[in-house]
Amino acid sequence: MLPGKAYTVDDILGILRRRIWWLLVPFAVVAAGVAGFVRQLPDMYRSETLVQIVPQRVPDSYVRPVVTTSIGDRLQSIRQQILSRTRLEQLITEFNLYPEQRRTGIMEDIVERMREHDIQIDVVNGDSFRISYIGSDPNTVAKVTARLASLFIGESLQDRKNLSEGTNDFLEQQLTNAHEQLQQIEGRLAAYNQAHAGELPSQLNANLQQVQNAQLQQQQLADSLNRDQDMRIELERQLAQARAPIVTVPAPGNAAPTSTAQQLAVARAQLADYEARYKPGHPDLEAARRAVHDLEQKARDEAAAAAQPGATPILSPAEAERQRQISNLQASIAELDRQMTRKRADQDQLRAAAAEYQRRVDAAPNREAELTELTRDYKNWSDRYSSLLSKKEDAQLAANLETRQIGETFRLLDPAQVPERPYSPNRLKLNAAGLGAGLAFGTALILLLEYRDQTFKTDDDARIVLDLPVIAVVPLMQSDADRRRGVWRRLAVGTLLGTTVLAGLAVVAYTLVR
Repeated sequence: MLPGKAYTVDDILGILRRRIWWLLVPFAVVAAGVAGFVRQLPDMYRSETLVQIVPQRVPDSYVRPVVTTSIGDRLQSIRQQILSRTRLEQLITEFNLYPEQRRTGIMEDIVERMREHDIQIDVVNGDSFRISYIGSDPNTVAKVTARLASLFIGESLQDRKNLSEGTNDFLEQQLTNAHEQLQQIEGRLAAYNQAHAGELPSQLNANLQQVQNAQLQQQQLADSLNRDQDMRIELERQLAQARAPIVTVPAPGNAAPTSTAQQLAVARAQLADYEARYKPGHPDLEAARRAVHDLEQKARDEAAAAAQPGATPILSPAEAERQRQISNLQASIAELDRQMTRKRADQDQLRAAAAEYQRRVDAAPNREAELTELTRDYKNWSDRYSSLLSKKEDAQLAANLETRQIGETFRLLDPAQVPERPYSPNRLKLNAAGLGAGLAFGTALILLLEYRDQTFKTDDDARIVLDLPVIAVVPLMQSDADRRRGVWRRLAVGTLLGTTVLAGLAVVAYTLVR
């Protein structure tokens, strides 16, 4: 290329005419080489199957499904199980896959290649997924794909079954623990109610009523005791009056008293008269005292004699009536004392009962706090037990669905078929890429040659580069022999290059047709 020259379309066409073989030959060689390489590549076949996830046929409002994860997460979990080394080694051994690689390589690399490149699992539309396998034998590829689909279906069923059974066992264990805790709390609650019977908050109103009743009965007993006390005082006064002897003082001129009692009464009356008139130590007063003493002793002797067996005292009618009245009053007083004793005992009992009921009333707030804590624990465990029982029943229903296979299942929509044409390599694309590479290589070669070529091809090139006017142009002078040799030489080179280009194009065409 000449510096400072602006190339036009005619210049570019001139360059192509001069160096057309530098474009065609690399183009043909590179295209033929790529075609030959592509032809040597082994044919790889791909078989695929479409699996649909069929939801459970019982509405979710009736039976809650045990599996709630998305299809992507579930496929990821099942994929890890199916594509484990153990499973893939079993498939490789069963279908005799990769025989050449197994002879020269190690199993770990073969399993990794099969997992990463040959097996593909893709989710389609959210409710189905596609499984595909790539291999060199179409029949084997179809069989391996069918086996992978069956493994996915079987693993899904087993996974759902294990999940439902595991959920059922877990809930069963939790339910048993909750039942044991509930029984323990019920036992503590029953023991607490038994130990604090009468002090519970539910008995507070009854205790208050009992306190009021006891206080009212105490007041009634106190009033009754006051009335009894007044009555006893009256009876004692009547008894004292009844016990006072009947004193009959004889009138002047009458006969002297005859009985000892009458004499004692007269002597006591006279002693009282003397005590009122005389000072202590007066002879008449002392004589009167001795007379009263002697008469009292005499009265006691007569009473003792009368009390001896066989002795019958002789009482006057008035004395007999007085003795009967005394006896009745003493009996009434004794009965009244017994009643008062019983009432005092009842009063003590009522006082103790009132104190007990009051103690229960005072203890009610503490019992309410303790009982609230126990009741709260009982309610919490009762609610938990009810919730676990409901979940256990749901899990049992879900397990029955999985057992009868009417829950969520996998169904083959498109079974694996034997492929009729290779999946790879894509020879059309590879050969097209070879043609493009050959054309690019030839173009690059022409550009390189033109860049290194500093010669003038026309008088315009000299004028532009040298900036001098062209006076004359000397044409190329050749003899006839030189011209003939040049023609044959160009003809031979053109024939050779043309044959090379045609051969390359033929190879490319054969590869494309095959």
